[in-house]
Amino acid sequence: MTLDGKVALVTGGSRGIGAATALRLAEDGADVALTYVNNAARAAEVVDKIKNLGRRALAIQADSADAAAVSAAVEATVAEFGRLDVLVNNAGVGFVGGFTETSIEDVDRVLAVNVRGVFAVTKAAAAHLGEGGRVITIGSCVTDRVPGPGMALYAMSKAAMAGLTKALARELGPRGITVNMVHPGPTDTDMNPADGPYAADQAAMTAIGRYGTPAEVASAVAYLASPAGAYVTAATLSVDGGHAA
Repeated sequence: MTLDGKVALVTGGSRGIGAATALRLAEDGADVALTYVNNAARAAEVVDKIKNLGRRALAIQADSADAAAVSAAVEATVAEFGRLDVLVNNAGVGFVGGFTETSIEDVDRVLAVNVRGVFAVTKAAAAHLGEGGRVITIGSCVTDRVPGPGMALYAMSKAAMAGLTKALARELGPRGITVNMVHPGPTDTDMNPADGPYAADQAAMTAIGRYGTPAEVASAVAYLASPAGAYVTAATLSVDGGHAA
């Protein structure tokens, strides 16, 4: 129970990598709050699973495109549990489309969630994080390697988080807070299923020829959140099956 007594907030924690991360942190001893946008039922299922592990849990409706909403989610977490130790920036939106066909409205929508939302929730969380605090952002393998056209906007949004991670590591490091990033490769979620129409091509881009699982990504997050990761900061941990090779 390496996170016993700790409190974590996972944005976008009702499904996929976010849900797996919330459950893994609870398995390691943390009480966990999670945000969701629309599917309250799925969020409630994750909360029930966390409570069945003997941990406290809270689901908060908050669209990461709304800076005020995600900031309020931080305050709700602290009000419920009395503290905040780990922030996992998982909420994000995907986008595939040719550069010349991508509209400014598309740019605004993706950056609102993937960049501005992360900035806002991290800023709010930083006011509560203390010695041993953790900020972990879920990035993407396309930050290191863009395998084809149509990924300009999405890759740009995730690359921005790589810069923010390094900068915040410098700003928060003197307070004993680490800031890191995890880059998943093709991962079997409902947004990108391993049996989907583009799955074979994506799996072939990895060195080991398969999709990852949400639990494998969550294991990397758990390491960075644990005392074992105390000397790791400003780092990117790729859990991509060798996609970047």
